[in-house]
Amino acid sequence: MRTKYLSTRQTGFTLVELLIVVIILGILAAIVLPQFTSTTDDAKVGALDANLSTLRSAVELYYQQHGAYPSAAGDGTNAANTAAAFTSQLTQYSTIAGAVALTKDATHIYGPYLKKATLPPEPVSSLATVEISTTGTLGMTATGATTGGWKFDNKTGQLIANMTVNQGR
Repeated sequence: MRTKYLSTRQTGFTLVELLIVVIILGILAAIVLPQFTSTTDDAKVGALDANLSTLRSAVELYYQQHGAYPSAAGDGTNAANTAAAFTSQLTQYSTIAGAVALTKDATHIYGPYLKKATLPPEPVSSLATVEISTTGTLGMTATGATTGGWKFDNKTGQLIANMTVNQGR
């Protein structure tokens, strides 16, 4: 009597086939990942340009209505040449002299120049701080005590990102 053995052959991937797939996936990842990093950096630079444009427009409108740049005079609570005076004068209602209030009334008729109660952040460092310069020199460079945020000269109205990486902005 003959017994017939059924050969059961198992199918699957060999070790060599799996290694080839893993190598191909590694090569694809090495090609694609740097492009995502580049896209993120491009987005930050685009946001930096947009925030600079918004702040510069607000500063120029303030200058046109007051005859001086924000923080050149105190705001009634904060002294002149301070970041707090700069921020409050752009984000609250103000008088012709620069004194601020949260609500509009007969004397606080100007502003606010920015919709939010804070400055837009500098997107690379995510800081919304501002360093005030009173030198009045053109060609101000990012050499502040802090890295990131904004730097503003209240004599010339020049506003830059306070970092050396994007110095041309």
